[in-house]
Amino acid sequence: QVQLVESGGGMVQAGGSLRLSCAASGRTISNYAMDWFRQAPGKEREFVTGITDSGNTINYADSVKGRFTISRDNAKNSLYLQMNNLKPEDTAVYYCHAGITVLTLEFEYWGQGTLVTVSE
Repeated sequence: QVQLVESGGGMVQAGGSLRLSCAASGRTISNYAMDWFRQAPGKEREFVTGITDSGNTINYADSVKGRFTISRDNAKNSLYLQMNNLKPEDTAVYYCHAGITVLTLEFEYWGQGTLVTVSE
């Protein structure tokens, strides 16, 4: 089992920055692909960005490219999301996600989320 706890959310004005953290416990996440998802009020959860276990491959949703940066520190068992030039449409609950495939079995874990509110 992997427990994920997000932190760093809050309220910020448009154009501002926030840094989200996701602390993992229970198991090392060094072998897990890690992602950030978000869910805005009244909308479905959507992919924001993801990073492979090695950190060699990173993907971003088009809506955040050039503004958000994902990183991981396997030694600290942590995942981060640096969010710059925030826009009101970035307002959402942000979730940390870990996934791994062992043979044919897929395991995934979610954090409880942290709220980011961006005002005009």
